[in-house]
Amino acid sequence: MDLTFSPPLHKQRHQFVVDFVKRNKPKKVVDLGCGECTLLKMLKFHHEIELLVGVDVNGAKVKKRMYVCMYVCSRKWHGLAPISTDYLEPSYDQLCVELYQGSVTQKDARFKGFDLVTSIELIEHLTPADVELFSEVVFGYMTPKMVIISTPNSEFNIFMPGVSCYRHSDHKFEWTRAEFRSWAMKVCLDYGYEVEFTGVGKAPQGQQEAVGFCTQIGVFYQLWGRDCCKTLLVNDAEDLFPYTLLYRVNYPSLCDNNILRRVLVSEVLYGAEKLKNRWMEEQADGICDAVALCQTEGGACAEEMKDLMEWSGASDSAEKQGSCTSCRIVAVPLDVLWSCCPKVSVLSGSLGNLKHLLMDEPNIKLSQDSSAVLINHWEQDQEEKEDDYNLDDSGYPEASLHSHSAEQEEDWEEND
Repeated sequence: MDLTFSPPLHKQRHQFVVDFVKRNKPKKVVDLGCGECTLLKMLKFHHEIELLVGVDVNGAKVKKRMYVCMYVCSRKWHGLAPISTDYLEPSYDQLCVELYQGSVTQKDARFKGFDLVTSIELIEHLTPADVELFSEVVFGYMTPKMVIISTPNSEFNIFMPGVSCYRHSDHKFEWTRAEFRSWAMKVCLDYGYEVEFTGVGKAPQGQQEAVGFCTQIGVFYQLWGRDCCKTLLVNDAEDLFPYTLLYRVNYPSLCDNNILRRVLVSEVLYGAEKLKNRWMEEQADGICDAVALCQTEGGACAEEMKDLMEWSGASDSAEKQGSCTSCRIVAVPLDVLWSCCPKVSVLSGSLGNLKHLLMDEPNIKLSQDSSAVLINHWEQDQEEKEDDYNLDDSGYPEASLHSHSAEQEEDWEEND
């Protein structure tokens, strides 16, 4: 029988986790046996996650994927590193990504208290003795709120051509549905969890009830107020940190005060320059009541724009060089910026906050009473302006990045 899954089985497993994350919104997620970080690269786009961690015993595989993530940002999921737009337009979301080399049979204190632990096609690679250690580490020591474990269903192997024993040469066992259920129920009894059984990869028509899913999945939920001696004894163990940190990155976030200030300063300068240019144009046209500005902006900025002030004079540096250039200074009141620039008001939170955040910024010049932003406007004499008009315009060619990466589909043999 030619058995083909659509989508491929490994994608169905990952999509199961993604859908679970959408519904349950965990903040701290760790993927045990993360391999090439495929699942992590999907989960990083879910804004509810604040800490996303991958662990694998094969450090070389993780490092290989780490370098791809760092240097090849044009791939489908953009790797695990932030891309340029994350820095140019940061949000209030917080995300830290960490990759570790370590064994799931060892306790590491940094992995206590996660909201969700995933173990996708990992447990069947462990020896029976290591399965016991895995259960103790995950459920007894890490004590996550939720756990997703997937493993092959050996009853389904009759539909897989060429499979005489196990689906992968490194598998130490493959459980039937009854064996998986027996192990899961013992874990729940020992460590205070409850479990739901499901799976992905449906059997041929009419065979689903007889053999079940190709991949069987157990979803474990921590019981509140559990009283489990085994768990208490494990949690009293000395804290150890055997895992090796391979990669760590914090995504830019507006919750970081330094990043917030940088973005706010950029928006203030942009907004002040825009208001100054409009006001200067209207002054040149003899429009003093800023009615035109109010109409073009579609807001209630006209009255506030009357408060913009202007000073003119030759700059010291210009006089020393004998130039006919003069500097005109326009004061843009902070309350005008607040009223006319929505991004400024959202970023600062209040007019008082805006003033406080701009007080010590070297790139912002405030008036003596700190109530307005001062913007310079340099002007040349008429003769120099006419010379400028005769110059050819210079254009900047638009650049576009084209990338192509062919991703070979993995079949069930490559993905257990």
